[in-house]
Amino acid sequence: MSENTKPLVDVSDLSVSFGKGRKRSTVVKKARFHIARGEAYGLIGESGCGKSTILRALAGLIPHYTGNFSFDGTLLSGERDKSFFRRVQMVFQDPYASLHPRKMVHKVLAESLTIHGMDRKEERIRDVLTAVGLGPSFMYRYPHELSGGQRQRVAIARALIIEPEVLLLDEPTSALDVSVQAEILNLLKTLRRERGLTYLMVSHDLAVVAHICERVGVMHKGIILEELTADDLRQSRASASYTQEFLQASVEAVAHN
Repeated sequence: MSENTKPLVDVSDLSVSFGKGRKRSTVVKKARFHIARGEAYGLIGESGCGKSTILRALAGLIPHYTGNFSFDGTLLSGERDKSFFRRVQMVFQDPYASLHPRKMVHKVLAESLTIHGMDRKEERIRDVLTAVGLGPSFMYRYPHELSGGQRQRVAIARALIIEPEVLLLDEPTSALDVSVQAEILNLLKTLRRERGLTYLMVSHDLAVVAHICERVGVMHKGIILEELTADDLRQSRASASYTQEFLQASVEAVAHN
């Protein structure tokens, strides 16, 4: 495999367990996938299937796992250093919980720049707020003065401001109204195109993943059953019987709504 075709993110035999002895539970079982630079890859499945656990393990929030995670050709240990977070940032599910209620937007964004020793703070803050569709007028607002969609735009701005290469997206639209979900998904598509970003997105929503990702791993009870392309998802083409049932249930849910 040449330098240019090496995956940016390469995960093999990743397993995550919690508890000890008879209470020990393995929630991710030998997960394996890779993501090319500039690609968007999705993990989809029902709540509790282990997809968010994978994201948290890769982000270093769960340091005790087995298997291998290589980033840009380097095999990483459980602990992540500052240089990793300079290149890989996470956007969490709940924009209400992920922003400090007593910190203005300006401070939230400035903190990331300070941690990573970056200059031109005011300029960077203005630029990133404009990039996420808010603008500089939002700098001196508190989270409670923002709508859910605006908060999630701030959360995306916080991840983007240090100019990472990869965003880990943990159900980034599931806490938002349906009308706002589409706006955020279109923003994520635009940002990826303009900034050459690589995405790993977790969702239980088929339409969300198909809108953003080229390839998708379907998870069930901690196992990635199979990989599908976005076109496979749209056409309901799948090999595993669970995946076929999941796709059918998703189509029926959309029809009901």
